[in-house]
Amino acid sequence: FIYIIQEDNEKTKTRVQAPRQTTVFQFEKLLNPDPDPDPSCLRNDKAMEGLNVTAEMLNPDSITRQLNDQISLAKAFVVIAKESNNLQFAWELSAQIRNSQILLSNAALRRSPLTLRESETAVRDMALLLFQAQQLHYDSSTMIMRLKARIQDLEEQMSSVTDKSNKYGQIAAEEVPKSLYCLGVRLTTEWFKKPDLQKKFSRNGQIGMKLKDNNLYHFCVFSDNILATSVVINSTASNSLHPDRLVFHLVTDEVNYAAMKAWFTMNNFHGVTVDVQKFEDFTWLNASYVPVLKQLQDSETQSYYFSGSNDGGKTPIKFRNPKYLSMLNHLRFYIPEVFPSLKKLVFLDDDVVVQKDLSGLFAIDLKGNVNGAVETCMETFHRYHKYLNYSHPLIRSHFDPDACGWAFGMNVFDLVEWRKRNVTGIYHYWQEKNVDRTLWKLGTLPPGLLTFYGLTEPLDPSWHVLGLGYTNVDSQVIEKGAVLHFNGNSKPWLKIAMEKYKPLWEKYVDFSHPMLERCNFH
Repeated sequence: FIYIIQEDNEKTKTRVQAPRQTTVFQFEKLLNPDPDPDPSCLRNDKAMEGLNVTAEMLNPDSITRQLNDQISLAKAFVVIAKESNNLQFAWELSAQIRNSQILLSNAALRRSPLTLRESETAVRDMALLLFQAQQLHYDSSTMIMRLKARIQDLEEQMSSVTDKSNKYGQIAAEEVPKSLYCLGVRLTTEWFKKPDLQKKFSRNGQIGMKLKDNNLYHFCVFSDNILATSVVINSTASNSLHPDRLVFHLVTDEVNYAAMKAWFTMNNFHGVTVDVQKFEDFTWLNASYVPVLKQLQDSETQSYYFSGSNDGGKTPIKFRNPKYLSMLNHLRFYIPEVFPSLKKLVFLDDDVVVQKDLSGLFAIDLKGNVNGAVETCMETFHRYHKYLNYSHPLIRSHFDPDACGWAFGMNVFDLVEWRKRNVTGIYHYWQEKNVDRTLWKLGTLPPGLLTFYGLTEPLDPSWHVLGLGYTNVDSQVIEKGAVLHFNGNSKPWLKIAMEKYKPLWEKYVDFSHPMLERCNFH
């Protein structure tokens, strides 16, 4: 723009400088008033004093309104001129817009309306430029078409950026940090290198009795994340009134089994009892009994979740995450089979932090229901129609679309009622009906909503606070919450975690632990 200013004619320069000359003149007039002012001028000044600028702008006959209308139109022409690569004309319009804005600013500062004499030049010069814009075919229809095209182009760019952001965010969320991978490897090595650890794990004879004692408080976590599971147990124990009465049942996979056993054998959590199993040892967990395992053997299902190339990329990447077919994810529907001796149990996801004593959960009367959960239908989009396909007749005929949704992550299960009502059989029915993914797209919550429909008792919302992994949560709600859930992609152990919530999770991680120091946890 420097070159354009140098090449501009003197007339344009005069237009730009004019308001500054007027301002200086007005300032001098204030310092050196006329010795004998005309009384009529004084009356006019008093009349003008205190006039509302907003009222002036709303008055269709005022010069202030006229100048504002010209400025609005000129701004639109500036956009069109730039789109047409007419930078000289765009600069002239911008200079005149600035000229008019200075006049309006001066009028606002002195609290008096613009007069025709002081604004005549600005109005005339702007009118000439607007006429010139029309001669350049910058008419309204052309402007509308070009602006619409520009808006469409920007929307396409935004859509493309959003898609990329979602994909990269999903990849980042699914990534296993190097430090976590390192911890698993070191712990596995430690387990097989040190027979003393194995002896200590098998020597604890009292564990067997506690695992079946229904007078104790039983919790289960299904996870392959050692550190996350450790935070769940540590936070629960640290805030418990009677940690020695807590029993944690952990189920992991073959890969992480030795590492989990090593970590929970070498560390003590305020006297909490911890048992570790791997789901591969459950002989009843096979394809003939479990629909998810049967679906994994299907070539179309394998292609959908693992190749991602059979629909031209129409399905969002999050729907194709293989974790949704993981047995650790679906094991929550087999809790009575996993723990046949237990009557009541609290299920916790591995991305939660406990900050209150949870023994009160075991005293809650579920009123004959199977599942105690916090409802999430304070918002419209957390009702059943958000998660299920109501164009399907099977869904439409069985479930109220406005039924209130609820959350997995902290659930109280009455296992006696579960067995009596054959809840796992209900889950099998719906899972088999969704083999073609027409009832719902992903996850364990939709089949959970179907399975526990009419069998869920609402809990007080303070028991389970959600959203710390993807949105802002009221600080007072967090303070009152018993269980804080980092649901969403921004898990607290990832680089993409929400920084303001990480301390809530990190306070239960001992970063001075030798194993964590060796793996660069910080």
